[in-house]
Amino acid sequence: MPSTEPPSVPPANVLPKVAAIRGADGERLRSVHLPGMTLTVRSRRPAREGLPPALYVHGLGGSSQNWSALMPLLDGVVHSEALDLPGFGDSPPPDDGDYSITGHARAVVRYLDASGRGPVHLVGNSLGGAVVTRVAAARPDLVRTLTLVSPALPEIRVQRSAVPTGLLAVPGVAALFTRLTREWTAEQRVRGVRALCYGDPARVSEEGFRNAVEEMERRLQLPYFWDAMARSARGIVNAYTLGGQHALWRQAERVLAPTLLVYGGRDQLVAYRMAQRAARAFRDSRLLTLPDAGHVAMMEYPEAVATAFRELLADTADTADTTDSVGTGKPVGDERTDGAVDGEPANQTTGG
Repeated sequence: MPSTEPPSVPPANVLPKVAAIRGADGERLRSVHLPGMTLTVRSRRPAREGLPPALYVHGLGGSSQNWSALMPLLDGVVHSEALDLPGFGDSPPPDDGDYSITGHARAVVRYLDASGRGPVHLVGNSLGGAVVTRVAAARPDLVRTLTLVSPALPEIRVQRSAVPTGLLAVPGVAALFTRLTREWTAEQRVRGVRALCYGDPARVSEEGFRNAVEEMERRLQLPYFWDAMARSARGIVNAYTLGGQHALWRQAERVLAPTLLVYGGRDQLVAYRMAQRAARAFRDSRLLTLPDAGHVAMMEYPEAVATAFRELLADTADTADTTDSVGTGKPVGDERTDGAVDGEPANQTTGG
């Protein structure tokens, strides 16, 4: 019987060359080589020395570019960096093929340990929200505050509009979808994503739409694009089934960092009703609800998210340890030797 798994991809060092991802004005992109993975990091020059560091983590199918609207609004508040998770944006696949929530969390931890930037203001959207929740629970020493925009935390009653995305986790579905949509243009794909992720797709500017089409064309040239999507989707589904100390809601309850929760009233992927459960789960939480926003509030309403983030920092400034370091200067490339997050095996995979 033929395999229903997505086809294997070549090692990162023999992947075809494609156009680099776009950097907005004031942004710098660099590659960081760590054991088992290479990460692309998007950053902005800090407005002044001594600003506390912030790290942003994107959602499924996204990239560090998803934070380009928000980061400049925080230039005078934090020193911003955004990661491309392994297999997304301009980061090649991880050597071990691990796209689980734990695998992505391990990438974030390895980067923070190697760079010495922690503790940071940690921000995540969707899949990235689940990832940084796990990081905050497992490594509270790395997190000053936590901001979650439509985090992909388990739902018993999933919205119908989220089902097709979840189906990517089923072996063979990604390959089938690839065949069925072979004739779709990058523009058609972007319109579909925009309709799913935005509360009001008309808020996307023409320039933003053109940039998204260009990025989609670039991604479709990558032989591992659908593999990364399918395995990461499977990682979300697998994380939803975990019990005990590794259950995401249990880990949310263990987060010590002050937490900002952002939910959109028109979100078709994460139910608006989950906002109240999240507010109860995170012990020190603040809730921002945006009735007209969809799944990517930091792209639709960056000013509102930036204002709430600034208020979070102001609220926590009095209790912050002013002796915290904003970075030790530790060379990027060093890391914790165990590579584990929250006691889970370092070589755990999603079963794919």
